[in-house]
Amino acid sequence: MSPAAQPASSPAGKFIVIGLFALAMGAFFYFDLAQYLSLETLKANRDKLLFYTDAHYTTAVALFIGAYILQTAFSLPGAAVFTLAGGFLFGSIVGTLYANVAATAGATLAFLAARYLLRDWVERKFGDRLGPIQEGFARNAFSYLITLRLIPIFPFFLINLLSGLTRIRLGSYVLATAVGIIPGSFVYANAGRQLGTINSLSEIASPRVLGAFALLGLLALVPLLYRKFAGRQP
Repeated sequence: MSPAAQPASSPAGKFIVIGLFALAMGAFFYFDLAQYLSLETLKANRDKLLFYTDAHYTTAVALFIGAYILQTAFSLPGAAVFTLAGGFLFGSIVGTLYANVAATAGATLAFLAARYLLRDWVERKFGDRLGPIQEGFARNAFSYLITLRLIPIFPFFLINLLSGLTRIRLGSYVLATAVGIIPGSFVYANAGRQLGTINSLSEIASPRVLGAFALLGLLALVPLLYRKFAGRQP
């Protein structure tokens, strides 16, 4: 079905989604929930969290993944602390897996919300200018997204929302997100195993680590560049 033939989104449905986002973000800041998503709070409660996880492992996993999904879906702060906690509570590998599942699911919800709420309006407003960008992004969406996920200068939540305004397929978005966030998730989850020695999140994202991510992001563009320049050869 072409975009022009798709049924119009329900205005009532859009108001409900907007209301949920506004309610969640308002509650987050009104109750100052950010104080609980800090490195200091995580370190101060490390023994309690470990005890609870050991006693109620399945429930702890469900709470961790559920809270992480909500944080990502509503584009709230705290992703780095969540991933640190995942590594601290569940181990580097398993913590990376849980963080990846949660972050990918939350990012997908944010992507779908942006597409449902804003894409039609953006295309009506800027359709002529967005045409070439949409076509290029659709052809090379996976490589573009992998690069955006790996290079740390692009905020995670912003990529989620902007991707929803493109015509990238949902499957490509989910796969590129799940693959692209593996390195960053592992770095933070692994750092969580040495939680007591970390005094600042900036200690984890060192220039060497950020440079490695940037290099991985550029490598993800190699197939795209190859096809582009190979196509120009006579």
